[in-house]
Amino acid sequence: MFSRGQRGELLSKILFYGVLTIVGLVFVYPFIFMVATSLKSSPEVFKNILSLFGERLRFDNYATVLETVNMGRYMVNTTIVTLGVVAGQIVTSLLGGYAFARIRFPGRDLILTLYLGTIMIPFTVILIPMYKMMVAFGWIDKLQSLIIPWLFTASGTFLMRQFFKTIPKELEEAAYMDGANRFTILWRIFVPLAGPAIATQFTISFLYAWNSFIWPLVAIQSKANYVVTQGLADIQGGYHASPPLVLAGTTLVIIPTVLVFLFAQKYFIEGVATTGIKK
Repeated sequence: MFSRGQRGELLSKILFYGVLTIVGLVFVYPFIFMVATSLKSSPEVFKNILSLFGERLRFDNYATVLETVNMGRYMVNTTIVTLGVVAGQIVTSLLGGYAFARIRFPGRDLILTLYLGTIMIPFTVILIPMYKMMVAFGWIDKLQSLIIPWLFTASGTFLMRQFFKTIPKELEEAAYMDGANRFTILWRIFVPLAGPAIATQFTISFLYAWNSFIWPLVAIQSKANYVVTQGLADIQGGYHASPPLVLAGTTLVIIPTVLVFLFAQKYFIEGVATTGIKK
């Protein structure tokens, strides 16, 4: 049998995991409630809001949201915008991060400091100038107004720079001796090693682009070009008396972000852990 010390250690583990389970259920319950309520009818919700399920699962609520509210179209638009922003930010962050980490040029540190300083500028300060630029380019109410202005990210560049500085210089020097140029070294050596950092940047960029609301609200006017956050606001305004439809739309918007984080969380945590502060 167990000794006194082993029993104490076992009880401590049981207590620890029990507390973690309870805390986890507290955080997960709102999501369970959201999904369960989206599969009920409005009378069932108002009759007993605390019950998780009604008489039957009403998947037709999702069909109504996708077809009648046109959330399917909004999700396609958001997917196009998100993929464009994510791809652009990863490419520009890789290029900028490599330049600031490995290439010495006049004013490098000053330029990096000024670039990182843009993170502190509130979005509301540049909102009107950006809108005027979109008007000048003729991009108002077009999806490129949601993609092109966000192809660069100072935080992503800094993330890649920090990761690249952890790669031994001997690898780069060996590649130089074999006749490789800067771009070959970047794409053949640094990028394959930067998987965790790229996954971290992918997750951050995806969540930002998918959940963006203020800028699409300003730049997009026609419903044909709405993104999911605008569609969700439209549902809340037109179907506020039907909680199942509102929560069905909310579930559709949230599921992609949850799936992305679940699949990338291992690399996300690894990327954050390996890109600490390094001068």
